[in-house]
Amino acid sequence: MAKKKEKESAIKVGEGVKISSFIPKTKSLYEKEVIKKLMDEFGYKSIMAVPKIEKIIVNVGWGEAVEDPDSLNVVVDELTLITGQKAVKTYAKKSISNFKIRQGMAIGAKVTLRKTLMYNFLDILINIALPRTKDFNGVPMKGFDGRGNFSFSIKEQVVFPSIKYDMIKQVHGLDITIVTTAKTDAESYKLLKYLGFPFKD
Repeated sequence: MAKKKEKESAIKVGEGVKISSFIPKTKSLYEKEVIKKLMDEFGYKSIMAVPKIEKIIVNVGWGEAVEDPDSLNVVVDELTLITGQKAVKTYAKKSISNFKIRQGMAIGAKVTLRKTLMYNFLDILINIALPRTKDFNGVPMKGFDGRGNFSFSIKEQVVFPSIKYDMIKQVHGLDITIVTTAKTDAESYKLLKYLGFPFKD
């Protein structure tokens, strides 16, 4: 009976991607420890005022789509595997003649993660992907935007466990933006730091 329930608790996301219904480590950590730490440090009067992660945006720019539009489908599939959510194509907002880009041309892929999928991705990012990055010694803090959001890049998609090196056609990077409800970079930094984000201090 237990095995049957466990099997039923898995949900299908996108195309062939299964995410377990267990509570992600970072979500549990936020609720049990991080909220209290932030309230003590910044003096918030209410739990509702405590900063939290609102969404995580994962984006891949794919210039090769100009010459080979079908190659973008592989990027979409890989991003779906990495995040557990079906990726969508992104399109050029204007034409750039020097790069042979026309307005409306598909030039990348994107996923916007929220709630459980967001925390699932954060767990994998912090505990597996970043530590597997070549010569990794922390994420530089220069990615804060002054409004409590943090952006950084990963050079190779193969650091994610769902991507096997022998199955990829081309190594490419990802741009990641963590959007928080924090009003300042200092609050956002502490939020991410307490969640285990490995900053290069």
